[in-house]
Amino acid sequence: MSRIRHTRHLPAVVTAAGLVLALAACGGSNSANTAEGAAPSATAAQLDPNANLTKQSLTFTIWDGYSPEDLDKRVKEKLGFTIKKAIHDTNETAIAKITASKGVGFDVAFVSGQYAQYLNEAGLLEPLHKELIPNLANLYPEASNLSYDKGNNFSVPYTWGTTGICYRTDLVKPAPTSWNDLLKPKPEYEKKITLMTTERWLALPALKAMNASINTTDDDVIAKAKEMLEAVKPKLLAFDDTDFGAKVTKGEAVMAEAWDGWCPTGEPNVGFVVPKEGSDLWVDTMVILKASKNKEAAHAFINFILDPEQHGWAAQNILYKVPNKAAMEKIPAEVLASNEPLKYTPADLLQGESIIDLGADSVKYTTLSTEVTAAQ
Repeated sequence: MSRIRHTRHLPAVVTAAGLVLALAACGGSNSANTAEGAAPSATAAQLDPNANLTKQSLTFTIWDGYSPEDLDKRVKEKLGFTIKKAIHDTNETAIAKITASKGVGFDVAFVSGQYAQYLNEAGLLEPLHKELIPNLANLYPEASNLSYDKGNNFSVPYTWGTTGICYRTDLVKPAPTSWNDLLKPKPEYEKKITLMTTERWLALPALKAMNASINTTDDDVIAKAKEMLEAVKPKLLAFDDTDFGAKVTKGEAVMAEAWDGWCPTGEPNVGFVVPKEGSDLWVDTMVILKASKNKEAAHAFINFILDPEQHGWAAQNILYKVPNKAAMEKIPAEVLASNEPLKYTPADLLQGESIIDLGADSVKYTTLSTEVTAAQ
């Protein structure tokens, strides 16, 4: 079993402002309009549940290491068609190439929930034809109650989790309980703490410490969050979105803002906690592009991923929870025992606040991130 690292949330290659412009360029808005030049949705009558899938093929875009290396072989053996994998390093990269082509050239995309919402509002996603995805029944009921897509009308959750504090249990006494343990560290922990730079996650600790929504667009609240982050910056070891787990394992950092699956709780003296003020619920999803000419294959592909044996790969290799009850029940006891966050229940996760697309207001978080990380 390996702990795969991917850059799902690294700083934007395309800024939020750029995404807004991209949406405007393709005719979209913050309502579910069809983008200019986008293909129309298929009707149920146009999709054949008995289609000969061997006459179709599929291209999907995903983060590196986020699916089995032999997935093409598995799909070919089970479904009879070939797949081609494209790699994106960030959500922003995926959005940029999808919007630039109006979805042409892609059948399925793996993107985080708020980005799926963005693509749907741009008119680029195919509504799901659930009769072609019977394995949706394997999902927890809670997986259909996600704020960016209630009812899973245009997206299928692939992995989900939360954000908290990854810490050294032997070096931090007492254990952290609040986001203020990061934002207002004790003197002995100064220069031994990391925060993320990614726009929405950089702001998260400060917003939650103020009991504010992580989706707030209130200028005064965002300004106060910025002040808190600028105040703690001189006390940080680093801003770090990728290597914080290694830093905590080595003791170089004693506390780090972390996504649950990236906190190496299987290592000695490493713990993870969701602060008392609460946190987020992030979700990575699968979506079908409206421009796809292989929609039956796309639905069959998603249905295949939702098979417990296939979906369980993600939980056991990426160490992120999957919203698939049947898959989670198959995780070996030793894997659960050494990776504490995998034990979180759907009810635990749904206590977190889902991150949603903020449209034009997303630029406020781009500005916050840029100014905080650049401040001297």
